[in-house]
Amino acid sequence: MWKLPATAIAAAVRGGEVSALDVVDAHLARIAEVNPHANAVTQLLADRARAAARALDRRHAAGEPLGPLAGVPFTVKECTRIEGVPTTFGTPRFRDLTAPADAIPVARLRAAGAIPIGHSNMPTLILAGMHTRSELYGDTRNPWDARRTPGGSSGGDGVAVATGMAALGLGNDSGGSVRVPAAFCGVAALKPTTGRFPADQRMLGPDDPGPASQLLVTDGPLARTVADLRLAYETLAGPDPRDPRAVPAPLYGGPLFGPDGPPRVAVVADPGGHGVHPTVRHAVEAAAGALREAGYDVREVPDVPRLDEAMDAYHRLAVTEFAPSWPVVRQLLGEGGDRYIELTMRSAPPVDAAGLIGLMGTWMNVRRSWTEFLDEYPLLLGPVFTEPPVEPGLESRDQAGRDRVDTAMRLCSVTSFVGVPAVAVPTGLAADGLPTGVQVVARPFREDLCLAAAQHIEDRLGVLTPIDPGQDRPGRRDSTSARHSPRPCVTPSTRARGF
Repeated sequence: MWKLPATAIAAAVRGGEVSALDVVDAHLARIAEVNPHANAVTQLLADRARAAARALDRRHAAGEPLGPLAGVPFTVKECTRIEGVPTTFGTPRFRDLTAPADAIPVARLRAAGAIPIGHSNMPTLILAGMHTRSELYGDTRNPWDARRTPGGSSGGDGVAVATGMAALGLGNDSGGSVRVPAAFCGVAALKPTTGRFPADQRMLGPDDPGPASQLLVTDGPLARTVADLRLAYETLAGPDPRDPRAVPAPLYGGPLFGPDGPPRVAVVADPGGHGVHPTVRHAVEAAAGALREAGYDVREVPDVPRLDEAMDAYHRLAVTEFAPSWPVVRQLLGEGGDRYIELTMRSAPPVDAAGLIGLMGTWMNVRRSWTEFLDEYPLLLGPVFTEPPVEPGLESRDQAGRDRVDTAMRLCSVTSFVGVPAVAVPTGLAADGLPTGVQVVARPFREDLCLAAAQHIEDRLGVLTPIDPGQDRPGRRDSTSARHSPRPCVTPSTRARGF
């Protein structure tokens, strides 16, 4: 059952073909098998998950209707609260910081019938780098090749979903943190429009953070299929009185194919002209071909608006907001955990009050340029990361490594900066056996356009996961490979697979 997508699990539980407890037990057995290799699930909630499953089964036996995610196990990033469980942020200092209540997205998934099965690993305090390594829990391994990072900062969720330890992962994204793990692990992910999903960004006290933290960070689901992402999207969206930023926008807009012809898709394989690896360019071309076959008006365009200016403002805003607390925060990161932020501060030092006012104006101006661009092209297709998966910790090794990673994830950063939605979707396997993927970006509050386009890409290029970590693949050997025999699933998909 751990191989099934969330849509199939929920349909089977609602239809009485399988019990929620059997689903949870299957996933717990899968975690026991592969997590010692992958180190993605940090705090396992076995007893709590079984209790929630039994309660769901009792409701079904009593004839009560079950939610759209009935019985679906999901992981939750270590920075997102689960009631009664420590929210550690990956640092020993917070190992006993027990959450008094569920975070809003966790509560929404629960209300739909989903079952949290464990917390998932991330970089310490989300600040130690792109690679998923925390001081409290150690390194998470990419299931395709342990010599490559699984990405981050929601890397634990990416690995858990890719290996079948959970059907869904709940991460968050302020510049690629769900999309990069999705691309590196061969799964799909949604970064919603700013204001689409309600959340509470207060982490350790009653005070809210500054504007960068308020507006750049969005919660986002990871899944093995686009149909599962769609189900999570419908569950997580909508206003909440605890979040004044959340907008009651319709989940679905006008039709894709209207009287003016098919929707236009702008294709940019090398945003900003800073270079793109041939493997990544091929992935973008393959996705563009899939959309062209589906009837979209696909056009290569010179570039996205004002990328370099947006990247500079993105980093300076974040660093300026963060700088006053840095002397205290860096002590929580452990040995070497402060290197990534230190290197970032060298590249984009904080500004004074006048500079901050100027950056806020630049932010609005760049957003306007993107709104105009997406008015002409309702969809943008481009890379998630302009290189194949890199080695763990490259971004914290030295200034060159940090700048290389920052440049490679530039389209993720700028789309978070302007607050638009994006879906990362796999496109296949490269010659070295590593997964490839792209992202589809749309106008604000048109996640439905991203999901529809990503579905067409998936339908034509297939689904890669779940996979067994450590198995032999082209170009690599791993000492644990003999324990795992199934090959990755590279098959055409449909919107909902049967049980």
